[in-house]
Amino acid sequence: MISNIKNTLFILIFILVSSCKSTYDTKPFTNADVPNAPDYNNINSWAAHPELKNSPISKFYNNKSKADVFYIYPTIITETSDSDWNADTFNSETRDNITNVAIKYQASAWASSARVFSPFYRQVHYRAFFEPYTSNGGRPAYEIAYADVKRAFDYYLENYNNGRPIIIAGHSQGSGHGMRILKEYFDDKPLKKKLVAAYLIGANIKHDEFNSIQPMYNAQEIGGFVNWNSYKKNKKPRINKDPAYNSWKENNVVVNPITWDRQIKSDITDHKGLYFYDEKVYPESIKVELTSGMLWVSLPKNIPNRLFLRLVRNYHFGDINLFWEDIRLNTIVRINSYLESLNTK
Repeated sequence: MISNIKNTLFILIFILVSSCKSTYDTKPFTNADVPNAPDYNNINSWAAHPELKNSPISKFYNNKSKADVFYIYPTIITETSDSDWNADTFNSETRDNITNVAIKYQASAWASSARVFSPFYRQVHYRAFFEPYTSNGGRPAYEIAYADVKRAFDYYLENYNNGRPIIIAGHSQGSGHGMRILKEYFDDKPLKKKLVAAYLIGANIKHDEFNSIQPMYNAQEIGGFVNWNSYKKNKKPRINKDPAYNSWKENNVVVNPITWDRQIKSDITDHKGLYFYDEKVYPESIKVELTSGMLWVSLPKNIPNRLFLRLVRNYHFGDINLFWEDIRLNTIVRINSYLESLNTK
């Protein structure tokens, strides 16, 4: 089992950080080709849910958790030979990749401190981020993906939330959808009082992206958002080839995920731990440096089989699991800070 998961993880890493943009098979977008929509009344339409049995994150669950996480996973469909614009949420291979990679290695960071809800959604294919405004269909396909996320969030609010504090978490494409959720449901809205924090990771977010939701530069701060884009130190991102090029170019929001502030450098001894494919946490493995809207990350130490990390130039694939234990512990801090704020009102 571990071997299969490791192979899947390596394949996804290779796709995400390949040295040059590939030529994709593509076709014009048509509504007739859109896969069937998931039904969020059915628990099988959720990639993560407190009532799901045999979930890879069940072992982390804490029955005493007092908050919820709505997690939106990153782009999983990336194959150059796949000309479909939207993912089929009923495809078993796609579902397995989401569950055994995104849920297992990313959503798990929040599972010990909050109930995790993550919907399967008809995400847009990776190529849409290179041609989102073309007539082929990137934009309408992206809207279908967000419409699923929005319906799932509506269902969550109506059926599961029951007034509990909320964390919005996402990575890459998931963070893009998470930004829209914040704008439509929280920013200058009554629901903002339920927002513990938004971990919108691996995205391009400007400092004035929202009206009333601000970047958080303190580990105990609540009601705002954090973001970073991880790159290997001394490997400048390339236009139209690396996922986070615009963050470097436009100097977007970047928070140090080890100190949770704007500290320019963090020593390796400050790092709480990365979560690797062997399901072990490796502390004191990396050090970071913040410049120009980017998070420059050293080559991880003290992990097995790290040769493949020498071959890649960006660490976008690891934006979360590189700082898995840092995120897990910080989530506990922010939830406690939120609950304490209620007692002072």
